[in-house]
Amino acid sequence: MTHVIPSKAYVTGLTSLGDDVFVVRWGWSPQVEVYDAMTFTLQRRLSVPGLGLSFGLAACASNKCIYASDWNNACVHRVELTGSNAVTKWSVGPHPGNLTVNSAKNVVVVIQDERKLQEFTTHGTLLQTIQLQPDIEYPRQVTELTSGQFVISHRGTHHGVCLLDVQGAVVRSYGGAPGSDLTSMNWPRGLAVDKHGNIIVADERNNRLLVLDRSLTSAHEMSVSVDRGLNGPYSLWYDRSRGRLYVGECDGRRRVIIIDHLKDFTASHV
Repeated sequence: MTHVIPSKAYVTGLTSLGDDVFVVRWGWSPQVEVYDAMTFTLQRRLSVPGLGLSFGLAACASNKCIYASDWNNACVHRVELTGSNAVTKWSVGPHPGNLTVNSAKNVVVVIQDERKLQEFTTHGTLLQTIQLQPDIEYPRQVTELTSGQFVISHRGTHHGVCLLDVQGAVVRSYGGAPGSDLTSMNWPRGLAVDKHGNIIVADERNNRLLVLDRSLTSAHEMSVSVDRGLNGPYSLWYDRSRGRLYVGECDGRRRVIIIDHLKDFTASHV
C-alpha cells in the first residue's frame, strides 16, 4: 500500500521515531515538520533557530532527539524530543550533507567538501574523522551496516555506491559513468538497508529506486505504484519496525511517498 504526503518544496531529509515522522524541506523556514505515522497529517513544527539548508535528518531513540545537518552554517543541530524541545548545535566540516546514527548511538556526518566522515557524540564531541579515498569525489549519503562498515553514495566522474571498511577504504563498489541501465546510476542520493543487507538507492535523475544485493554485484529496479511515477527521489528512510519505506522527492510534485508492508527490498513492484 502506498500513501502520499503532498508538498510544495523539495524533501531533503526525513526520518521517523515511534509514531512521529520528521520532514525537512529545501528553503523552508528554520523548522522540522512532524507528521503522525498513522494518519500522515501534520501535527506540529519543531523550531530550529538558525537552521539553514539541511540535507539530512536522523533520529535517536536512546538519546531522545533528532539531528539536522546545516549545509549553510557548517554545523549540526540537536533537537530534544522531550520537555521544551531544546535545541543545541556544534560545528562540523564545510558543507555537511546527510548524517546517520550508528550502532554506538553516535552521529556520523558526511562532509562533502573535504570528502570525509566525522563521528560525534550526541552532544557534539568529535570522536574520529574518516578520510575518504580520492575516487569518492562528492560523497552524498551514508548509512551503517550491522558489520560496522559503511555504505556511501557519491557522484563525480563516477556515480555509484561504495562499501567502506571502518577506516574508510573502499571494499566494493557499484556504478561507473552516469547512465540509466542496471549497472549505472545518475546522481545517486538517499540510501537505506534492509535486514538482509540489501541496499536501496534513490537514483535521482533516473527517477527510480535501485536495489543492490549485499555483495554489490547485482541490481534490480523497484517499481513504485504512485501517480505519475517517481519524480526525483532524493531522501530515503526505512522504518524496519513497521516495514515501511519513506521516499522524499525533489522534483515534480515533491512529495513524501510512504510504502507499507515492505519487509525487505527484494520486491520488484510495490
